[in-house]
Amino acid sequence: MPKQQGIKEIAQNRKAFHDYFVLEKYEAGIELAGTEVKSVRAGQVNMKDSYCSIKNGELFLRGMHISPYEKGNIFNRDPVRVRRLLMHKREINRLNSQVMQQGVALIPLSLYFKDSKVKVEIGVCKGKKLYDKREASAKKDAQRDMDRIMKERNQ
Repeated sequence: MPKQQGIKEIAQNRKAFHDYFVLEKYEAGIELAGTEVKSVRAGQVNMKDSYCSIKNGELFLRGMHISPYEKGNIFNRDPVRVRRLLMHKREINRLNSQVMQQGVALIPLSLYFKDSKVKVEIGVCKGKKLYDKREASAKKDAQRDMDRIMKERNQ
């Protein structure tokens, strides 16, 4: 069976883009069990309240819900268990120093397949204030209105 090529997005953390400014993005592998991969392929993933933490030089993903695989019996794991992320040691150390100094958070932004491997996009994020959220939604509404007017004029 040939390997799949390209990137196929599975899930996206839209709440992260609403609640945080994304300063940098990183790609990490994720350590999953066999039945978890099958659930991910089926798209049964919720990243809404997930975050990343660093402990003893290792990067962990907490709070991501992967539903149990329907046809898996005793091999199913806990849906919200802590999962280890796979990155180079120097990248983890760089992220750890940023989190400690700048007071930023590590938030998973999306989950996708890259050449048949499951990858997580992690963002170094700074929290938005309420007025920042209002301003972002006002810009989005204004852009939507301008696009609508341009579409009407072109037709």
